[in-house]
Amino acid sequence: MQQERAVIDEAGAVETAPTPPAMPEPISPDPKHFINRELSWLEFNRRVLEEAQDRSQPLLERVKFLTIFSSNLDEFFEIRVAGIKQQIESETSDIGPDGLSPTETFNEIRRRVLELVETQYALWNDELLPELAKNGIRVREIVDLPQKRAAWAHKFFQQEVVPMLTPLAVDASHPFPQLLNKSHNIFVRAKTRRGGEPLHAIVQVPRVVPRMILMPRAAGKDEPYEYIYLASLIKHHIAELFPGLILEGAHAFRITRNSDLYIDDEEAENLLRTIEQELRRSSRGNAVRLEVEADCPKDFRELLLEFFDLGEDDVYKLNGPLSMTHLMPLVTNDAFAKLKDRPFQPARDPAFPPGADMFAVLRQQDVLLHHPYDGFDQIVDFIEAAAQDRQVLAIKITLYRTSGDSPIVEALIDAANAGKQVTAIVELRARFDEAANIQWARRLEEAGAHVIYGVVGLKTHCKMLLVVRRDSDRLRPYVHLGTGNYHQRTARIYTDFSLLTSNPELTEEVAIVFNTLTGLAGYPGLKKLMVAPFDMKTRLIKMIERERDNARAGKPARIIAKLNALVDQEVIEKLYEASGAEVTIDLIVRGICCLRPKIPGLSDYIRVISIVGRFLEHSRIYYFENAGQPEIYLSSADWMPRNFLRRIEVAYPLESPPLREQMIKEVLPRFLNDRVKSRELQPDGSYRRLKPEGPETREQAQWHFREVSRERTKKLSGSRKKSRADKLIPITVAEPKP
Repeated sequence: MQQERAVIDEAGAVETAPTPPAMPEPISPDPKHFINRELSWLEFNRRVLEEAQDRSQPLLERVKFLTIFSSNLDEFFEIRVAGIKQQIESETSDIGPDGLSPTETFNEIRRRVLELVETQYALWNDELLPELAKNGIRVREIVDLPQKRAAWAHKFFQQEVVPMLTPLAVDASHPFPQLLNKSHNIFVRAKTRRGGEPLHAIVQVPRVVPRMILMPRAAGKDEPYEYIYLASLIKHHIAELFPGLILEGAHAFRITRNSDLYIDDEEAENLLRTIEQELRRSSRGNAVRLEVEADCPKDFRELLLEFFDLGEDDVYKLNGPLSMTHLMPLVTNDAFAKLKDRPFQPARDPAFPPGADMFAVLRQQDVLLHHPYDGFDQIVDFIEAAAQDRQVLAIKITLYRTSGDSPIVEALIDAANAGKQVTAIVELRARFDEAANIQWARRLEEAGAHVIYGVVGLKTHCKMLLVVRRDSDRLRPYVHLGTGNYHQRTARIYTDFSLLTSNPELTEEVAIVFNTLTGLAGYPGLKKLMVAPFDMKTRLIKMIERERDNARAGKPARIIAKLNALVDQEVIEKLYEASGAEVTIDLIVRGICCLRPKIPGLSDYIRVISIVGRFLEHSRIYYFENAGQPEIYLSSADWMPRNFLRRIEVAYPLESPPLREQMIKEVLPRFLNDRVKSRELQPDGSYRRLKPEGPETREQAQWHFREVSRERTKKLSGSRKKSRADKLIPITVAEPKP
């Protein structure tokens, strides 16, 4: 299979405003003005853990956040800590704007992770386990099982587990096995009855058996649900795997490896094959973390550290299960619905009632969907309609992440099989989704679609769909632009926006971006779209500077940005400049934020909040007051160097008056005035949870959007019940004061 490539020439930024007058020299970088990126991320994961600690949450929602905390921490070690350890080993002095060296960063990471993990396991053991037991869900230790239960567990072990186990000796003729990333294992020490040197072996906990085993319940009886850990079951009966030997100890451990892919795509002759090979290698990358049971003896730990070439600072002793991610069966069991959030079913937008001709609707108006409150199935419907419509001639799409059973890709395959011109730009390097994307790329190619594996040296992260249809009057393009992925499953738990339009100016520019990515043309510069790595950062900085200059001239000036992360040093310095000109700046940053707000003389007018709730806040919104003529952009891009310089990103304007009014008067105020799920960033890098100041401030953004969605569903189904949304108290955007 021949890999297709695109060659792109850089072009200058598009001027969108008059050049401001010459300003003083930019602020020189001061480490006191920046928060360390890795430590800021740990503070984000602390906020996730706080949701598990929140007793106002349903019990199993608290368990869910505990699993998310663990999953997040795994990825942090696989990617970020792995990179820091590489910097330390290579003795590079890669010191960021915050002034911390890699070694200093690593030491502070360890200190904070130890604290967080201790809090996590204390919460599980002292609070959540007892609460689960009170509600009829018991997680049992094997040694505590009554005789009848113990007999069942032993039989299960012999019949369902033993056939999957392969003890691996570790000695001079048997090197230490290559254990997979995040696999659970048991390290065994034994000796013969005649004595002699101790013998060692590894028993891998099989991945094909559930890590939490639900024990049988008597039909019709109100008995508790009882679970046992697979690793504990194996450890309890492990002597049966070593007949004739005397066991001296058996201790479970888990290893985390470097999972980043290292690919020079300028050198890779076939990118798909290279990534497949790198994926196989990454599951056995260098070890970066060793997790062991709290009672694991020192000599066992030292042997494991020697095997994995790790130090004592890489060990984490856990007082409980080696991974909380395996608690998800508790969360997903439908029998425990009363212990979870009220079910939520996304609504349809009124513009797209069932059976609507979506192309006819888009010829009349733009449609903005707010997921998951507006169902993502409407985007799936649009793509499926395009695939089936005989008047549709071509479909172009970027695919960064999608699901293993994606109806969107199936629709693209159907379209290609039907003879339509289908072009898919598939990003093979979407982290942790590489294997799924390779599978889809091959199926699309087999169906006759043109598959392009991104752009050399860049990740294609933008979310664009272009449909070309022969309408009765002319050939007309239709476009979908999103802040999130074409992934119908994550679209139920991520908040994102989708813009559907047939606006000629916007659709023409989307077509130009596609041609730039797939062809040989250079980027020509666009009026509507901002595109990274070409002009997005330059134009954003110009808009920040414009707000600064407007404030100095006494004109209305304000900046609101909703992001996943704010890291870019130059952008942060420009925001400091704008604050110095008394521009009111509200930043809604879910995760990493390297800017320090409320520093006297530097960031007095900047407020930073983070919202962590039932759904993962994923949408990006940029708002600039522009002297009373607001400009609003939605985007796939955070304000990070990687998004500005190493990714293809698109920011698109919201120009339809009704949609702009919805964003200005309804959406942004709800985020800015959330005092239930919002935390405010303090100058020292910590976060303070906001507290309602009265009944009128007890609402939360996600709750409001859910209720509006539910009321819309009721209206569409013919319900005449009074709308709860009518009772919601109107709010305005509160301006922070220095």
